[in-house]
Amino acid sequence: MSLEGQSPVIAEKPSEADRPDQERQVLAREYARLQRRWLVIDLLFSFLLVVGFLVSGASRLFKVWLLGWGLTSPWLLVAVYMGLLLIADMLVSLPLAWWRGYVLPKRYELSTQTLKGWLLDELKTTALGLALGIPVAEVIYWLLRSQPETWWLWAAGLLVVLSIVLGFLLPVVILPLFYTLVPLEDAALNARIRELARRTGTRIAGVYTINLSSRTTAGNAMVMGMGATKRIALGDTLYADYTPEEIETILAHELGHQVHRDMELSVGVQSLLLVGSLYLARAFLNWGVSYFGFEVIADVAAFPLLVLATALFSLVTMPLINFYSRWRERLADRFALEVTGNPEAFARAMLRLADQNLSESDPPDWVVWLLYDHPPIRERVSMARRVSPAEIGGAGGA
Repeated sequence: MSLEGQSPVIAEKPSEADRPDQERQVLAREYARLQRRWLVIDLLFSFLLVVGFLVSGASRLFKVWLLGWGLTSPWLLVAVYMGLLLIADMLVSLPLAWWRGYVLPKRYELSTQTLKGWLLDELKTTALGLALGIPVAEVIYWLLRSQPETWWLWAAGLLVVLSIVLGFLLPVVILPLFYTLVPLEDAALNARIRELARRTGTRIAGVYTINLSSRTTAGNAMVMGMGATKRIALGDTLYADYTPEEIETILAHELGHQVHRDMELSVGVQSLLLVGSLYLARAFLNWGVSYFGFEVIADVAAFPLLVLATALFSLVTMPLINFYSRWRERLADRFALEVTGNPEAFARAMLRLADQNLSESDPPDWVVWLLYDHPPIRERVSMARRVSPAEIGGAGGA
């Protein structure tokens, strides 16, 4: 889970020592406003694109055109329809993605990528989407054809299993497509991190550095993978400038998620959300077949209805999901303080992350409620400053 701070505000006025650099915060607020503005534009553009593709009849005409090329097999029809649609969506959305993902980070000196490198990442992402999306679509449409009443339950189960498999594969198959992970060569820091993992009862396959600097100036660290592939990845943008004590508190937060079984809990939450999302998709399909004149619910031309249903469900449930995430992040913060006994290093690390990552320290409450999956930096620092030695056992750093 990411460590970039974000959420609710403590009423007391912070001291200067508890504030990130104010000049950086001016930029952070400006950057956050632009990101929110372009997020709304992106969402509206995507919504109009999907609705237009549906109500104009373009989706049906696209299917008829494919049938004219002899794609009568439902398996082949779904594969080609999905493949071409994903590619077309990437091309149509590319200008917005370029502005949000390349121009704005460059403007605020958060990106280190060249345009060529950014475009290559977009191509890799699209290729990965094709490699994963087409097989998933094939199975879902097979379920629509063979299990028209209960397809949504089977599909939810399939997607949960897929997310678990991807959790195992992330550090060894997917992430290396974009980043390079190498074993951490700093023997003292490596031993310190391994000891921290041992004290928290977390078994890891290794401690690595990840070359975040190839794409960003932002700092981050994470525990990734599951089971035998679980490993700690320390961003080189963090490793280069942070003290061992600061790094330890950051990783203690990440290990807190492991101790609290947040990965397992997220699978349960995700399962409920998928069931709800696909139940809504079932209702949309059952209504849309007659309204738009599709042949059956398994008609591939009705795919935009699936997209609309799942997107609307995600949008409506986003504040609730973020509320849950902020709760789990607070627990992980508390765990980091308890296991390291070093609130000063934790607060210092949070303030440094705010400066480095251009994180808005004290965002508006409505922004926190709607968009933040982490507590904001101000709350996290305030919590560290308020904790007493008795509450965290008074232990020093490892």
